[in-house]
Amino acid sequence: MICPLHGPILKENLSHYIEKYDIWSKYEVESEGVYIACATIHGNTLNACKKLKEILEKKGASKVVLADLSKEDFAEAVEDSFRYGKVVFASSTYNMEIFTPMRDLLLNLKERSYQNRKVGIIENGTWAPNSGKCMKDILSTMKNIEIVEPIVTIRSKLKESDIDKLNDLADKILE
Repeated sequence: MICPLHGPILKENLSHYIEKYDIWSKYEVESEGVYIACATIHGNTLNACKKLKEILEKKGASKVVLADLSKEDFAEAVEDSFRYGKVVFASSTYNMEIFTPMRDLLLNLKERSYQNRKVGIIENGTWAPNSGKCMKDILSTMKNIEIVEPIVTIRSKLKESDIDKLNDLADKILE
């Protein structure tokens, strides 16, 4: 049954919905796994995230979800950021800031009191990568956010020498 003013009226399987609400109200982890949110301009940051996804899967992560924020439904990105307890935020540097889709996601999460998560940060920039610092500044204002150090910096395109940094990030995220 649908109430015209408030939406569906739940009459069955109430324990399932009460359990979900209890998890959400406490900002607890809903699903095991790692969520990688990526804001890429020309695809190089996304390529680094694809490599990280591959590494995490090889290291035994139960589930790894990768989203390209430039194409992803924004509501899904917010939902997945809350669903998983381990999240990697990756962004290209754009005008010495965070690329717009990532900035929008982080500010949206901040407005919703995002908390109780372990996060890694990947920044990309050719001349002066700065998105990592900017993402860390926003995430640092949130409650009980464990930021894995160091921030992984990619300069323009993923190089062989960057893979060790992604391996280290994967190890620290999975701890």
